[in-house]
Amino acid sequence: MYELNKTQFGAFVAALRKAQGMTQRELAQRLQISDKAVSKWETGVSIPDTALLVPLAEALGVTVTELLRGKRLDKSITPEEAEDLVQAVISCGEGQRAWQERSLWKPGYGLALAAGAVLAWLNWRQGLLTESLAACMAVTAAFGAYFTFFAQLRLPGYYDRNAIGAFSDGPVRMNLPGVRFTNRNWPHILKAARLGTAAALPALPLLTLALGALGLWTVWAEKLLVFITLAALFVPMYITGWKHQ
Repeated sequence: MYELNKTQFGAFVAALRKAQGMTQRELAQRLQISDKAVSKWETGVSIPDTALLVPLAEALGVTVTELLRGKRLDKSITPEEAEDLVQAVISCGEGQRAWQERSLWKPGYGLALAAGAVLAWLNWRQGLLTESLAACMAVTAAFGAYFTFFAQLRLPGYYDRNAIGAFSDGPVRMNLPGVRFTNRNWPHILKAARLGTAAALPALPLLTLALGALGLWTVWAEKLLVFITLAALFVPMYITGWKHQ
């Protein structure tokens, strides 16, 4: 089967874009996606969703076949070659997970988790490590691990075509009222989720230590801790998802 060369594909897209006199942002606006997505294509990190291949080819002035081959073609291809191209796109474009991404999010999450663990230990030493704090940190760590290591880097194409208001990925379910999940806002939602959980992991036990030192650690403070946890997890995702949809 034909194997799509992401590096060649990205270089071809970049060359065609520059020949058209377009910036990455201008091309992204024509396709109604983020300029970061275009940057990832051109650097060979990822390829477009299959739903974007036709509009991308039209914007760059080539056929879809030439786009997938990463070069201009002098002759048409056979049906068998076309089938190979389609299969190559499907295999490369779907199912990519966060662990396949080269980024600083993974060590950043590790540092946040380590800092949270040290602060939780200090809470335990002072008798402040309650079930509420432990539960809040466990939930935050689980969400952070999912978005940092296991989340899909791109949503399946049907999210873009149907403006779906709920996200589902295995055991993970998420519904943000008023937000439609698409590949336009998904990268921003991922970033917000990662930032929110990385900040909350050390912030939660640090807040408990501060309240304990001030003599303000009460049942109401425990309820406040739960509220802050939920806010840190979902408010950043909601705001950025609504803003970029």
